[in-house]
Amino acid sequence: MTYSSTLSVSRGYYADRNQNVVRFSARSRTIGPISNTIILVVLACLLGLLYLTQVTKTNAYGYQINNLQQEQAQLQTQHDNLELTSAQLQSQTRVQSSQVASTLVPIEPSGTVQH
Repeated sequence: MTYSSTLSVSRGYYADRNQNVVRFSARSRTIGPISNTIILVVLACLLGLLYLTQVTKTNAYGYQINNLQQEQAQLQTQHDNLELTSAQLQSQTRVQSSQVASTLVPIEPSGTVQH
C-alpha cells in the first residue's frame, strides 16, 4: 500500500479516485442585534432625509405657484379695467356720432336754485 491508501484506510472509509474526502459544512451567518439596530437607524435616517427633500421641493413649488396665481389675479383685474375703459370710450364716440344725438338740442341752464 502506498501512503495515500494507508491514510484513507486509517480514516475509516475509502476514497475512490476523483472523489473529495473532505466535507465542508455550510455555516449561515446572522447579523447580531446591535448591527441590526444600527442598520435600522441608518435606514430610518435615510427615509427621513428623503421625506424632507420631497417636502422642501413641494414647498418651493408652492411658493412659485402662489406667486403666479397672484400675478394672474392682478393681470385679470387689469384686463377687466381695460375692457371697461374700452367700452366707455366706444360708447361716447357712438353716442356722439349717432343720428339721435345729432337731432338733440343743447340746453343751457336758465338760472340757479337757491334754498
